Amino acid sequence: MSGQTDKTRAPAVTESLDPAAPLGARTPPGARPVRVWAVIGGAVLLLQLYVWIRWVTGPYFERVPKGPSDPPTYMKVLLTANAVLMWVIVPFALWFFIIRPWVRERRITLDGMLAASMGLMFFQDPLLNYVNTWCTYNAWLYNRGAWTSHIPGWVSPEEPGHQVPEPLLTNAPGYTFGVLLLTIGGCWAMRRIKSRWPDISNFRLVVATYLLAVVFDFIMEACVILPAGLYSYPGAIRAVSINAGTYYQWPVYEGFMWGGVQAALCCLRYFTDDRGRTVVERGLDTVRGGARQQLARFLAIFAAVSASFFLLYNVPAQWIGLHADSWPADVQKRSYFSAQVCGEGSDQPCPDPSLPMPTKRSGYISTDGKLILPPGKELPKTVPFDRGK
Repeated sequence: MSGQTDKTRAPAVTESLDPAAPLGARTPPGARPVRVWAVIGGAVLLLQLYVWIRWVTGPYFERVPKGPSDPPTYMKVLLTANAVLMWVIVPFALWFFIIRPWVRERRITLDGMLAASMGLMFFQDPLLNYVNTWCTYNAWLYNRGAWTSHIPGWVSPEEPGHQVPEPLLTNAPGYTFGVLLLTIGGCWAMRRIKSRWPDISNFRLVVATYLLAVVFDFIMEACVILPAGLYSYPGAIRAVSINAGTYYQWPVYEGFMWGGVQAALCCLRYFTDDRGRTVVERGLDTVRGGARQQLARFLAIFAAVSASFFLLYNVPAQWIGLHADSWPADVQKRSYFSAQVCGEGSDQPCPDPSLPMPTKRSGYISTDGKLILPPGKELPKTVPFDRGK
C-alpha cells in the first residue's frame, strides 16, 4: 500500500504555494519537475542495463573463489541463515507490496515503486570502491564476480576472477525489500516523533530521523553484519573506527553516510501531498496517458532513490577511498575477504598508504618492490626542454 494512503499514517501535509511551506506542498500550476526527474531516471536506468548486459555477456561474469581459507562455522551458519531469510521474505513482500495492490487498485503503489527502485539501486553497491578497494565482500557466498569494470571510468584495478564480488543471493533481495522495510520503519519512527511533539519543525524531524538512522546503522553493521562476516572494511581509517584492526572494524563515517541515505529515503516516503505523491512526482498530471504517467512516476522515484545513494554515500566514499588505511592482518589472513586482488598468492600487496595507488590502467609495485608495468607498456621517456637555438 502507498505510504500516504495508510490510515495509520499521520495526515498529509496541507499543500501551499508559499515557498516556506512544509514539505509535501502542492505543485504550482504548470510546474513539471516530474518530467526532469523521469528523464534523469531513464538515463540512469539505460546506463545500468548497458553495464549489466556487458557484465553478463563478458569475461567478468565469473565466480571469485574464496581461496584456501575457510570461514568459521558460525560465520557460515549466520550467512546461510541470512540468505535463506531474505528469500523467505521475497514472495510475501512481492505479494504485499506489488501483487496485492495491483490486483485491488490496478496500479503500483508508492511502496511498490520504492521496492523496484531500491532493487535497482543495488547497481551502485560496489561504487564505493571506484577509486580504491577499501571494502570487500565474503567470496564464500555465491557470486558471479561484479559488473564494476564495465562502469564508465572505473579506476580500481581488477581482473576476471580477481575482484570484489557481489553476493547476489543476499544483496539483491536485501536492497529490494530489506531497505524498503527499514524505510517503512523509519517513517513509523517519524510519525511517532510527530505525534509526541506535534509542533516539531520539518528540519528537526529530519535531523532526528538522521540521528536515529546513524545509531541503527551502528547496531546493524558494527554489532551484527560485520561480525557475521558478510563484508569487511579493510581500508577503513582506523583512527575513527570501532573494533579497529579486526575484520569487523566499523568506520564511524560509514554510519554518517548510510544514515544520510536512509534518512533521505524515509523523507521521500514520508513527505507526500494529499494525493500520496512524493516531491519528485509534482506535475504528474501534465503527463498524459495512464501507462506513460505510471512510467514517468516510476522513473522519477527511481531517480530520487538513486540520487540519494549516489550523492550522500558514493560521492563522499571516493574521498574516503583516497585516504584509506592499510589492510589489517586479520583481513589479509582470510582469503575469502581478499577478493583475490592482493596478498598471498598474488605478487601485488594489499592497498597501503605508503605505496602508490594503482589503477586499472597503471602498473603497480610488486611484493618484492619491483615496478610491474601493464603488458606491452614501458616507462615514459623524459622529453628534454626546448632551450632554443
